[in-house]
Amino acid sequence: MEIGLAVPQYGRFATLDSVLRVAREAEAQGYASLWAGDRLLTPLRPKDRYPGGDGAIPPAHRVFLDPFAVLAVAASATTRVRLGTSALNACWYPPVVLARSLTTIDHLSGGRLCAGLGLGWSSDEYAAAGVPWEGRARRYEATLDALEAIWTTDPVEYADEHWTIAPSHIEPKPAVRPPLYLAGFGPAALRRIGRRADGWLTATLPIPMLTSMWDTVRESAERAGRDPDALRMVLRANPEITTRDATPPRSGTVAQIGDHLLAAAEAGAHELILDLQHTAADDRHLMELAGEFRAYLSAASAPS
Repeated sequence: MEIGLAVPQYGRFATLDSVLRVAREAEAQGYASLWAGDRLLTPLRPKDRYPGGDGAIPPAHRVFLDPFAVLAVAASATTRVRLGTSALNACWYPPVVLARSLTTIDHLSGGRLCAGLGLGWSSDEYAAAGVPWEGRARRYEATLDALEAIWTTDPVEYADEHWTIAPSHIEPKPAVRPPLYLAGFGPAALRRIGRRADGWLTATLPIPMLTSMWDTVRESAERAGRDPDALRMVLRANPEITTRDATPPRSGTVAQIGDHLLAAAEAGAHELILDLQHTAADDRHLMELAGEFRAYLSAASAPS
């Protein structure tokens, strides 16, 4: 089991100093990866519920840095950790723009990119980006097709109802095609992951639900003639850390949250992403919590 950390990006942590300090210290602590998310705005009267907690958008999300810029800074401050997106809302970006941004991160980091993509959940953000909410699943599939073509063929040629890429050289290519992880929880999304992704970006869920969804991903991979054991489950946790026992996985002590994450690893999670920006008071507190989690998880998972 590997352990990653969400790179500072929103709320009080949306500063250059936070990105640099946390990226450097996370690598020094032995974290395996750093991850950035993707938000455009916080509507005053949202049309859709936030998919977590009580359905309200976290107030900290009112300030949210660009994921590509944040990862570029993190790349410059580190040498070893992988750099991932958890997750980019793929439909907001024309595939040639998305491919250029992701490949630039991969190129500047020496091949450390993990590309995580999702559909998103906010129709308000789609409207602000000028992208139709209806038909987003078809657009998503086409984005994946175009991205694969851009990364693996030369010259590149692609056309569908959304975009036309005339025969062109699109450089640079990744030295090695980055792993592609997809987010989602519905049956169609889980089947898509099994058919065409390298792994599943998920969140903290009741363990039986997590196991059932993972079974769907693996079954879809088998039906597509793929090796289900080659897929990875990457689970993101956004806990509120308390000093007294609470109700994990949403809130609890380091030990309570850690035990839930260990149970998720037993259920199949290959990598855990800790996002501590909702609960930490400042950079120092965030890295103290990160150190406590790493020590707890490493000790509990070490061979006896």
